[in-house]
Amino acid sequence: VQLQASGGGLVQAGGSLKLSCTVSIRTGSNYVMGWFRQAPGKEREFVGAIRWSGGGQTYGGSMKGRFTISKDNAKNTVYLQMNSLEPEDTAVYYCAAAQRLIISEMSYDRNYGYWGQGTQVTVSS
Repeated sequence: VQLQASGGGLVQAGGSLKLSCTVSIRTGSNYVMGWFRQAPGKEREFVGAIRWSGGGQTYGGSMKGRFTISKDNAKNTVYLQMNSLEPEDTAVYYCAAAQRLIISEMSYDRNYGYWGQGTQVTVSS
């Protein structure tokens, strides 16, 4: 499984940014796609996740209501739409993939075996 994240950049507080993660996963497979982020000096934090085969999404606490994960199976791409960005959202954002996770397992980075290279998001105040 290969993942390629893109779309990061510099944005002002209150702005929006949409990240993309292109993956080499067959449609209908049982993978879960997760987004994580890591700010300098901090541990990696769960942003959200979505099942590749369909179904709902789950989000980390501070992201609920501001971030939305979606996917386009035809383009083999998962998206992270980020709205109302705050300087505290500044981090390197990673997409990751794992097989057969239940919801309670999705927020733990140790459960993901495949990772993209990360894309930097910087939010200025």
